Amino acid sequence: MIAAVLNLASRCIRPSWVTGPIFDKELRVSSRRKRNYVLRFVYLAMLTIFVVLVWLSVTRIYGYSSAAFRVSRMAEAGKSIITTIIWFQFYTTQLLAVIMLSNAISDEIYHKTLGVLMTTPINSFQIVMGKLFSKLWQLMILLAISIPLLAIVRVFGGVPWEFVISSICINLTAVIFAGSVSIYFSIRNRRSYAVILKVLFVGGVLYAFLPWLFMMLLNELFSEETLIPIFLHTNPFAAFVFNTFSMMTPFMGRAMLYFSWPLHCGIMLTASALVLGLTVKTVRKVALRQATGEAGLFVKRRQRRAQKRDEQKGTVAEVPVGRIRRVKGSAIIWKELKTPLLKGGRITAVIGVLAAIAGTVITYAVCADEDCLDMAVTQVVYGVIFVIMGTVCTAVLSATAITSEKEARSWPILLATPLSDWNILIGKAVGIFRKCLPIWLFLAAHVIIFVIVGYIHPIAIVHLGMLVIWVVVFFTGSGLYFSSRFKRTTAAVVMNFGLGVTLWAIIPMVLGLTMAIGSHSDEGLVELSLMTNPLVQTGVIMEGASGTRNVRLGLAQLRYNWPDSLRDNVAVAATTKRMLVFMIGYILAGVLFAWRAKCRFRRNIF
Repeated sequence: MIAAVLNLASRCIRPSWVTGPIFDKELRVSSRRKRNYVLRFVYLAMLTIFVVLVWLSVTRIYGYSSAAFRVSRMAEAGKSIITTIIWFQFYTTQLLAVIMLSNAISDEIYHKTLGVLMTTPINSFQIVMGKLFSKLWQLMILLAISIPLLAIVRVFGGVPWEFVISSICINLTAVIFAGSVSIYFSIRNRRSYAVILKVLFVGGVLYAFLPWLFMMLLNELFSEETLIPIFLHTNPFAAFVFNTFSMMTPFMGRAMLYFSWPLHCGIMLTASALVLGLTVKTVRKVALRQATGEAGLFVKRRQRRAQKRDEQKGTVAEVPVGRIRRVKGSAIIWKELKTPLLKGGRITAVIGVLAAIAGTVITYAVCADEDCLDMAVTQVVYGVIFVIMGTVCTAVLSATAITSEKEARSWPILLATPLSDWNILIGKAVGIFRKCLPIWLFLAAHVIIFVIVGYIHPIAIVHLGMLVIWVVVFFTGSGLYFSSRFKRTTAAVVMNFGLGVTLWAIIPMVLGLTMAIGSHSDEGLVELSLMTNPLVQTGVIMEGASGTRNVRLGLAQLRYNWPDSLRDNVAVAATTKRMLVFMIGYILAGVLFAWRAKCRFRRNIF
């Protein structure tokens, strides 16, 4: 009896009863991969360089002041460093969690190893938790290695320990929830890009659309002091913003609204537990199907119902013979177009499009009720949101175009066909564009509708058309290159996203810090790096060409506010020239990436 009690107590103390041997296996595999150590080194080196640049910029700005004044400004430097690092981790860790867990269960289902796992002492709970925490462990290590750096910077003063601890806890719970949703969708979707897009869509609805809609609809029934705390405790982005604001202005933030970060973390963990419970239940059903030889989850429901119906009647089900579909035109383009963007076929696609249209119409109705549709800032927000949607979709689909073939082991077969490398490359590129076209049509429809209404100037169609062309070509080329360069979808998607973050976030930030350290002669480089950002270009275009006042102006009277210190108001002709230059430059870069991808098709095939 005593031995049984001690055995039960030891099992409860050890974490292996939660994660099982899968967690240990994943850790052993990760410890033998050089890229994980390289990633940690590069991550810590970048954080260190950033701290040094901020430190030098502060000492440069206040270098001619008294020693006491310089010491007093170190607290501001500490705030800037810590908030930037924590916000960077908050965004990147959630995105990485979604990408890394996008094929956690689908790989086991597709390779038919999930049923084999269920024949072992491993249960479905250990499978899910082992997969989840084995991937999140690498992200937790990245968060942990930054803690000593944050502790050193905190010596400058101005940042309490409560802010550092609360920010890390909010970040961890947000990462766990994002990973839980991703691993749930990976059960029902074989393709990684479908999981990533679904999780991003769910996150946008939960964290942006629903809070905004409820605030607009309920602001007349309840006060802001009642509504905002509810959103703070259920929305990690709002909680992170409020936590940072409270640290920056301690006498205003906490006094205005009630917020408890432990309560927020508890709510997020509860939501994650509910999603994981549903995931465990679904995994068990799918695994038992495979273990007993029944149809898997990826088999159509119609076939499963037919099998059950035949079993009840006692008849033998005939093998379904589908209609032979003739290949028309390019075989690659035909195959890409026949592959659905999301699982479920045309019905699911139509339902998704109708739901997105309904959500957009609801936002139009709410903005019209608030009488803000004719404002330039409203059109800027809509334009930026639609450009982000199209850019993310293009970046994800292009990065999975070839890695999905490699993971399915069909890439060598495709290369063995009479199709040339150029045919494969062009077919993949056209397929990516056709799949992303419905997402970009939201931007086109929005602009055309409000041009007809009279809230956007028609010249915006030309400028936004240039922007969409270079974004699609650039990310299609870069995604195909990274997809041909790496074997796994996760690495290709991360690198494609990392390219955009490096070009449009890290480089401008580093140039800005180096400008503060050196002379202001480098200010033109900072402005140029900002002008190459597609979101900045969208904001400039929509701000200059929207609003009731700008719509009534002629082309010669329109002015655009580019981030240019030499010219505050840029005319239409100059703006068109800039957009043309940016479009040509990015198209050439995208074509170069695509050519390099073609050169790597027959390298490291297996």
